[in-house]
Parts: sequence; structure tokens; C-alpha cells
Amino acid sequence: MKYLLWLLKAAIFFTLFAFALNNQQDATVHFFFGTQWRAPLVLVVLTAFAAGLATGVLGMVPRWWRHRNIALKAQAQQAAATPSPTQATAPAATASASTPNDYPPVHGI
Repeated sequence: MKYLLWLLKAAIFFTLFAFALNNQQDATVHFFFGTQWRAPLVLVVLTAFAAGLATGVLGMVPRWWRHRNIALKAQAQQAAATPSPTQATAPAATASASTPNDYPPVHGI
């Protein structure tokens, strides 16, 4: 399986390398107010990909923070609900089975 993954990675690398070699012509990107940027086409495509990736990651950051906060609150609730070892209480299996989950689910859409 490890060799198959390395073979897949090598195929992707050589495909992208061939793409870069075949697109060395200059491309002109026109911005607002008459400004323009001249660069090899592969660099323009790579920059557009990186900008899209950064936009997607920045768009997901608020949701990641919200899910992280929910997970931390759920962890704190679970830690507060479990009895300390010095207290004499019911076994942990029965105590955890009887406590309801009143926090929202951490995963899911």
C-alpha cells in the first residue's frame, strides 16, 4: 500500500511538472485602473490556486473556531460530570450511561 501511495504521488508530481514545462509562455493579467501583471502562465495558475486555497481556508476559520469551542465546552462538561476518585459513588459505567448529553453535537452538518 505504501508503494502504491508513492507511485500516486510521483504520478501527480510528474503530471504537474509536465504542465509547468508546457506552459512557459508569458501571460498578461489585467487588473483595475490599467495595471497589469506579466508572468509565465504556470505562475499565474499557481497564484490563482493559492489565492483560492487561502480564501477557502479563511472562510472556514469561523466554523473551525465554533466547533473547537463546542468541543472544549463538551470536554469541560464531561470532566465536571465524572466523579473524582476520592468520592464513593456508583460505578463509572452506570453513571455515564445515565447522564444525558445536553450539549450540541460536535460533528455533523
